[in-house]
Amino acid sequence: MLSAFSNSLKIPELRARIFFTLGLIFICRLLARVPTPGVDAIALRDLIAALQNQAGGSMLVLFNLFSGGALQYAAVGALGIMPYISASIILQLMTAVVPALERLAREGEAGRQTLSQYTRYLTVALCIIQGYAMSATLWNPAALGLPAGTQIVTMGRWGFALLTILTMTTGTMMLMWLGEQMTERGIGNGISLIITINIISDLPSAIQAIVRMFVPVDGVAQFTIFHLIGLLVMIFLVIAGTIAVTQAQRKIPVQYAKRVVGRKVYGGQSTYMPLRVNYSGVMPIIFAQAILMFPSKLLAMIPGEFFRRLSAAVYYGTPAYNIIYALMILFFSYFWVATQFNPVQIADDLKKYGGYVPGIRPGKPTAEFLDRTMTRITLAGAVFLTVIAVLPTVMAQQFNIPWIVASFFGGTSLLIMVGVMLDTMRQVESHLLMRHYDGFLKKGKLRSRR
Repeated sequence: MLSAFSNSLKIPELRARIFFTLGLIFICRLLARVPTPGVDAIALRDLIAALQNQAGGSMLVLFNLFSGGALQYAAVGALGIMPYISASIILQLMTAVVPALERLAREGEAGRQTLSQYTRYLTVALCIIQGYAMSATLWNPAALGLPAGTQIVTMGRWGFALLTILTMTTGTMMLMWLGEQMTERGIGNGISLIITINIISDLPSAIQAIVRMFVPVDGVAQFTIFHLIGLLVMIFLVIAGTIAVTQAQRKIPVQYAKRVVGRKVYGGQSTYMPLRVNYSGVMPIIFAQAILMFPSKLLAMIPGEFFRRLSAAVYYGTPAYNIIYALMILFFSYFWVATQFNPVQIADDLKKYGGYVPGIRPGKPTAEFLDRTMTRITLAGAVFLTVIAVLPTVMAQQFNIPWIVASFFGGTSLLIMVGVMLDTMRQVESHLLMRHYDGFLKKGKLRSRR
């Protein structure tokens, strides 16, 4: 594997793509540190640090994670790339239910460009809404948990709101453009790489937190060397399991009948259709987290002792919260498959091109077989997502491990990092194999051109 990394720098085109990607990543990290005018960044940074130590389920902490720490500095890139991700998800879901968008998606490259333009327009709209919400939140420190009288904003309210909307919208659009340039001229998916780098930027803080866990206080350390060994074994097993489930797929055999066109014979070959076990990826966790951020706060606003107790019962980390969280992940796993996986269309396409699943009649029986198979394997992927999502909460609350450390043992951040790293390595490996070099899974050496 190390030889494959060194060989990556021997190919001029691949070397240029790698350095181009690294240069744009450096610019993205600069956007996460350039502050927005009118904000007391020190007070905001202290608040984020306090929330990270108290509860990992805070919406503020989640945004700060995906923005690479830009939120705690009130930086130009504080909104991060999430508005673009949200716009993409919204349009992807609408494509499955709106006939006009579905026709655009089937029109090839022209249709995809039109949908991409719609995504950009929706991103701007979401940036304006989130930018105003950010300015309103920073203007009211009590909503963030700061003591009454604490001031974060140092200028007028409406002037600050307009300035925040303008700068943060510009920052997000620039990040979106940089991500598209990475995808086109660099290595990997640019948007996903930006999110991954933002998550990894918290790794030094997590390492510092781990060191503090084993530093004796008053002569007694909270954790011992056996806890450290257990954490190392656990992170290895979790990452290995995540890679295995991310790569896992059910191979459905497909046979194509022979067709004679003129003097040529087409078809007759055997292949397979891969059905991913974790078809929905990280989407169910994101949906469940986004929805469960609000019920506790909304119930707390309703007067009455019953609603106050109900709000406390569904607060982040409680048994009721974890149960609802797990059930929502299971639901959204099937919801995503139901909206994005179309067995009827796949069966029709197979029938159109002379393909069939051995032992299954073409048409409706094939669609029913694919739907039944996808339902079964989705259950395994959904259970895995549930365990990975709940694991950081259990570690933080039951074993008193700092949240910034526990977040790297599961949840959204681990799934995104593993998926993006695997995709980037596959792209680098394709360049190596094309230039007659072995990839990451074999000894890295120059292969014979014969």
